[in-house]
Amino acid sequence: QVRLVESGGGSVQAGGSLRLSCLASRFTYSRYLLGWFRQAPGKEREGVAVIDSDGSTSYADSVKGRFTISKDNAKNTLYLQMNSLKPEDTAMYYCAAESYPTRVASWYLAAPQSLDYWGQGTQVTVSS
Repeated sequence: QVRLVESGGGSVQAGGSLRLSCLASRFTYSRYLLGWFRQAPGKEREGVAVIDSDGSTSYADSVKGRFTISKDNAKNTLYLQMNSLKPEDTAMYYCAAESYPTRVASWYLAAPQSLDYWGQGTQVTVSS
């Protein structure tokens, strides 16, 4: 069974950086999409960044230029480098995956319910 485990969350001051990691176990599909999503208290889950098996990426407007998604296929690990963090980035961050995606990567940012596999999340708190 596919398992996604996030790590790297924590508390930082505004302007600081964090790098999230997501270790994917038993995820051996030749075509796939991986992504980071977040959910703040009282808000809906939203897409942050996605990357597909070809390396195509897509970002939410709110994080463009500050966050970078990447993957290390040899380590089965997805990353999210977050720089210039703002208090509004405070949320639970989730790693998610979809096997054999049928849409372009950017579509999945707005459709988190379409992804099949989810991790348990890691909390990111940014103080002003």
